[in-house]
Amino acid sequence: MSPFDSLDAFLISSSRAFCSPFAIFIQIQGYLICFTLAVGWAFAAYVRSREMRRMKDSMKDGNSFAFLSHDINDLEHSKQINLPRVTVVMPLKGFGEHNLHNWRTQITSLYGGPLEFHFVVESTDDPAYHALSRLLADFKDDIDAKIIVAGLSTTCSQKIHNQLIGVERMHKDSKYVLFLDDDVRLHPGSIGALTAEMEKNPEIFIQTGYPLDLPSGSLGSYCIYEYHMPCSMGFATGGKTFFLWGGCMMMHADDFRNNRHGVVSDLRDGGYSDDMTLAAIAGAHKRLITSPPVAVFPHPLASDLSFPRYWNYLRKQTFVLESYTTKVNWIMNRALFSSHCYLSWGFVAPYLMAVVHVAAALRIYSLGNSLGDTAFTSRGLSLAGCLAICTFLELLSMWNLTRIEVQLCNMLSPEAPPLSLASYNWCLVFIATLVDNFLYPISAFYSHFCQSINWSGIRYHLKDGKISQIDRSKDKGPKYTDLGGKRLYGKRGGQPNSSIFGFWSRGLTQWRQPRKFDV
Repeated sequence: MSPFDSLDAFLISSSRAFCSPFAIFIQIQGYLICFTLAVGWAFAAYVRSREMRRMKDSMKDGNSFAFLSHDINDLEHSKQINLPRVTVVMPLKGFGEHNLHNWRTQITSLYGGPLEFHFVVESTDDPAYHALSRLLADFKDDIDAKIIVAGLSTTCSQKIHNQLIGVERMHKDSKYVLFLDDDVRLHPGSIGALTAEMEKNPEIFIQTGYPLDLPSGSLGSYCIYEYHMPCSMGFATGGKTFFLWGGCMMMHADDFRNNRHGVVSDLRDGGYSDDMTLAAIAGAHKRLITSPPVAVFPHPLASDLSFPRYWNYLRKQTFVLESYTTKVNWIMNRALFSSHCYLSWGFVAPYLMAVVHVAAALRIYSLGNSLGDTAFTSRGLSLAGCLAICTFLELLSMWNLTRIEVQLCNMLSPEAPPLSLASYNWCLVFIATLVDNFLYPISAFYSHFCQSINWSGIRYHLKDGKISQIDRSKDKGPKYTDLGGKRLYGKRGGQPNSSIFGFWSRGLTQWRQPRKFDV
C-alpha cells in the first residue's frame, strides 16, 4: 500500500468517525461557543454605541465638551472647585516605545479637582526613572507629580509593593486613589468620569475599565488582542460587573488607610495579582465593582512583540489562577481553570474536524468519485459549512465591537490622531483565535505544575496560593517586558545609555504623531 493510499484511508476513516453522534456533539458545541461569543460582543457593542449616541446628542445640544461630561453645567467653576482630591498611583518597570506618549496622556488630564501623580519605581536604576524625570521637569510648574523609589519587594509582587508604597505617600486629603498601568493611554476626561461615578454611588468598591489592544502586526500581538476580546464583554456592562482589570482601578483612599476588608494585608502578605486579589475581596464581602461605558483605553502593543513574549504573557495570565486568598477563592479559580480549558479546546476541536472533512471530500472528488456516493462526506461538508457560518458571525461581531470602541476612543480623545481599523489583519485575527485557544490549556496546566513565573525579570514562587520566594537575576531573566517591549535594566547609578536617550528624544518630539496603528 502506497503512502497516499494510507493517507486516503486515514482521512476517510477519520471523516467517518467525526460524523458519529459524539463527534457531532463536539462540533455543535463549538458552534454554540462561536455563537455565544458573537452575541456577547454584540451586546458589548450596544453598550458602547449607546454611550456614543449620548455624547452625540449632547454635542447637538451645544455641548462641545461632551467628551468630558454629558452635562456642560458640571464643568462650571463653582462645581469644579468642589471636586474631591484624587491620587493617581502608577507602578513602573522599564522604558519602551510607547511610554512617553502614555505618561503624557495621564499627566495632562483635564480633571478639575486636586490631582497628584505618584510614579513608583523599584530603584533609580530603572530606565523609566531618568526618562520620566526629564518629562516631569517640563511640567514641574503645572502638575503635582513625584517619582517614588519603593525599593525591593520581599513579601508580594513588585507591582503590588510599588502600589502600596504609592498609597502610603498619598495626600492626607485624597478621597480616591486611581491605580494605572504605565501602558494605559488615558482620555482627557477619564479621571473625571471615574470620579463622577464614585461620587454618584458611594457603595462602589472599585471602578475599573479595559484596554483596546492595538496589534502591531505580529502573530503574538494578535494573540494578545484575541485573548483580551472575550474578557471585554464583562467590562462592557455599563455598570455592575464581576470582572476587574489591574490596569485601571479607582478605589476609596480610606479603604487603604483603614485596611478595610484586609485590602492592604491581603495584597502585602504574599499577593501576586492585584486585580485577582481585590476581586476576591470584593466577592467575599459582596462589594460592588463597576465599569462605566467610557472606561475603554487604547493599548498599543510593542512593534517587536514576538511569539515567545506572547507565550510568557499567557503564562502570567494562567499563573494568576494558582494564587488565592481563601478556600472559596481557590474553588472559584479551579472552576475558572477547568471551564476555560474545556471551552478553549472545545472551540478548537471543530476546526480540526472540519479540516479533515474538507480534506477527505477533496480527496474523494480528486479520485473521480461523486461526493453524493458517500453520505458521511456530505454530512461532513455540511458540518464544516455550519462552522464557517458561525465563524463568520463571530468575526463580524468582533470586528463590529472593535470598530465601535475605536470610534468611542476617538470621540473621548478628540485632540489625538484618530485610531482606525485599517491596520487590523483579520486573517491573523482568525489564526490567533485558534492558536490562543489551543495554547491556553497547555499554559494553564504548565502553570499548575510549575508554580513559578518570571514577571519582568523577577521569578515568583507560589506556595498555598501566596508568594513564598522571590528570585532576582538580571542574567537569567528577560531583558524586555512582554507587551510593551520595555527595556528592564539600565546602567547602575548613571544616566541611561544613548539608545535610551535617542529613543526618548524621538518620542518626545513625535508623541502626537500618528503611528501605523493610529491612521
